[in-house]
Amino acid sequence: MKLEGIHHITAITADAQKNVDFYAGVLGLRLVKKTVNQDNPTVYHLFFADERGSAGSDLTFFEFPGVPDGRAGAGDVHRVVWRVASYEALDFWAERLGAHGIESERAGASLRFADPEGLDHELAVVEVPDAPLSAEHPEVPAEMALQGFHAVCAYATEPEASSALLEALEFERAEGGWEVRGEQRGGFHLYDEPPAERSRQGAGSVHHVAWASTMDDHEAWRERAIAAGAQPTPVIDRFYFRSIYFREPSGVLFEIATLGPGFTVDEPLEHLGEKLSLPPDYEHLRTEVEPNLRPVVNPRVAENKPG
Repeated sequence: MKLEGIHHITAITADAQKNVDFYAGVLGLRLVKKTVNQDNPTVYHLFFADERGSAGSDLTFFEFPGVPDGRAGAGDVHRVVWRVASYEALDFWAERLGAHGIESERAGASLRFADPEGLDHELAVVEVPDAPLSAEHPEVPAEMALQGFHAVCAYATEPEASSALLEALEFERAEGGWEVRGEQRGGFHLYDEPPAERSRQGAGSVHHVAWASTMDDHEAWRERAIAAGAQPTPVIDRFYFRSIYFREPSGVLFEIATLGPGFTVDEPLEHLGEKLSLPPDYEHLRTEVEPNLRPVVNPRVAENKPG
């Protein structure tokens, strides 16, 4: 029984439209689901991923309009690491980001930059057996596209405190942290020394990282977490997947999410993310919720409209 790498990463934005403009417009990801935060259905939950909305490529955002900027500290994921295919891809992204006013820093086989709200990203040329998870974008050649997650980097004061739990979850030690690898995919949970400033959740900060489980193994992972001293939530049905949540000893909020049912349960693949989708338990709130959400223009949909 192994986790299948990173399922998704969820962060916070203060402005849904600017968020869509950057991740779907500049980074070339596909907006695969526009829905609401199921714990606070008055705000958006946006999902960006590859062309099929695959786990392993899924970066999501809660929108809290006008929330102040966040600051990563001990117990926070502070950087998202993506895979790219080549050094030429790093050159492409340095040029494209620069053209959009985003500064980047090249360091060997990686390129680092921050999104407009300060969330740090790294593009890395790595050799892994995993299939690339890429979206289609008219300005991003297929060979240059982002290929899914490679790692999350978290700040931890005492990373060794997390060892017993991570071992119980079948993570294996790797340079800088831990790797978890299943039959299809793998990913890394890496630790860095934290800054002196305390964390502050807000725009540009990561809320949690989710690790991928098969449907059949999900309850067993919950039992393993309990046996290792964690205090996971009961299984929560998020409609698109099922989830449990708990903090690992270094303070990072973990989720274990299932591979399925997936984003096509309420929208056809070719039209993912084009309208506001509400899970069945929230559909009765549509007339109350939708008028209070600021309209978001999906650049991909806008490009396809005639005239």
